[in-house]
Amino acid sequence: MDSCGKERAIIESPVEEKASSLISSSSVPIPPVPVIDPLAEKRLVKKLDWILLPLFTSIYVCNFIDRTSIGNAKVAGLENDLGMHGAQLNVALTIFYIFYVIADIPSNLMLKQFGSIWLAFLVIGFGLVSLFSAFLHNNAGLIASRVFLGLTEGGTLAGLIYVMSRYYRKHELVLRVGIFFGIGPSIAGAFGGLLASGLLKLQDMGSVKTWRKVFLVEGLITTIFGLVLLFIVPEDPSKSKILNEEERKLAMQRIDAEQIIKSQGQKEKTTLKLVLRSFNLMTTSCTLCFVLLNMSFQGLSLFLPSVIRSLGTYSTIEVQLRTVPPYLASAAWVIVNAYISQRLRLRFLPLLYNVLIVVVGYTISVTSHNSQARYAACFLMIMGGSVGGPMLVTWATDNAAPDTMRAVVTAAVPGIGAFGAVMAVWTYAPGDAPDYRKGNLANLSCCSAIVVIVSLTALYVRWENKKRERGERDHRVEGKTEDELRNLGYKHPQFRYQI
Repeated sequence: MDSCGKERAIIESPVEEKASSLISSSSVPIPPVPVIDPLAEKRLVKKLDWILLPLFTSIYVCNFIDRTSIGNAKVAGLENDLGMHGAQLNVALTIFYIFYVIADIPSNLMLKQFGSIWLAFLVIGFGLVSLFSAFLHNNAGLIASRVFLGLTEGGTLAGLIYVMSRYYRKHELVLRVGIFFGIGPSIAGAFGGLLASGLLKLQDMGSVKTWRKVFLVEGLITTIFGLVLLFIVPEDPSKSKILNEEERKLAMQRIDAEQIIKSQGQKEKTTLKLVLRSFNLMTTSCTLCFVLLNMSFQGLSLFLPSVIRSLGTYSTIEVQLRTVPPYLASAAWVIVNAYISQRLRLRFLPLLYNVLIVVVGYTISVTSHNSQARYAACFLMIMGGSVGGPMLVTWATDNAAPDTMRAVVTAAVPGIGAFGAVMAVWTYAPGDAPDYRKGNLANLSCCSAIVVIVSLTALYVRWENKKRERGERDHRVEGKTEDELRNLGYKHPQFRYQI
């Protein structure tokens, strides 16, 4: 996970020299460029990796398990026990994602304001909701639980990415986000299936039977973990207790080194103008792609047990166990691709070929009736989709500045992208069983559209960077105050988009 082995001390590059001349023309004092000891930086990054990655991966695993455990509960008889019929389960799932989207951006702005302790409250919240879901008796109760689950889970992923972006440089971020965001769902999918199959074998606990045991145990684990987070979740680098004084100073220098206008790690005031500016072409493109990819990946993740059941005559426990291998394979594949992206310092290329892998998977599902071939297609769809999500969020975050925009973008891409999950719950409708041809065709079309959007976005980014290199955006700094220059963020002529 060490990405700093060949990093040299930071010195003024030609770009920084030009930035300095532009800033000087605006009569703004230029803070000194920090000189960073590469060995000290290497030690710091290694320490951050050992602390943040296991912790953040664990948080997201809990988040994903509690969100998708309803898929395992469905196989174990939830609909029959609650007297549900028709599309009532799909309605409940849709309501969850609507409130998930509503909560995302406000939650991240709260995180920016109040600090990382907000993450602990979110984990406690969705843990308790999952726990009490074990005692549901009707469809109305399920809908209420999905409302509160959406509100508490909505800001978790976005918050994790935002906090991580405050600790890591741009080129370091993709591997770290790939690890926790990519591996998290894979571990959750595998562990969730194993845990569900194990719990279903246990003796009933009074009125807590079958699927109720899944909600009770998973919710209890998450709630206890959330209470522990109140004491261990890391704060902002400027006051983080996981770092000593020298390490905090170095962490703040690393933040400054990534900025055109040095701010010593201080966050600018949140304004409506900065929030609205966050929705530029780059953010919009990544968000739209996330919607389309989420429609594919979340739908398949949610209904994978049902898809596997349609491939043969399996018991409930056998179905749960067969959901595990695709997720395990995708976990390794995510790390490989995150490493490739970091080494190449490219986001669009791994994103592009992985979406093409998903396209191949859905093509097999649509054209083949062979059960083994369709199960193999699940591997391709989950592996490619697992890479696409973290790559899109990282690409958008890399190109988000200043800090307010980064808080909004890390929430907007996966948050608004959750609308894809809203659509996903309808792509695998019960009436389309057992082949789910309509759902697979819809997802095949979505992934094909992503290929086009990603290609056009990469071309735009290259075109815009060329214009900045020619000085065609230099007029933006003329007559600006220090605060105005800092708030330019990605619009600053010396800012370069990550391709």
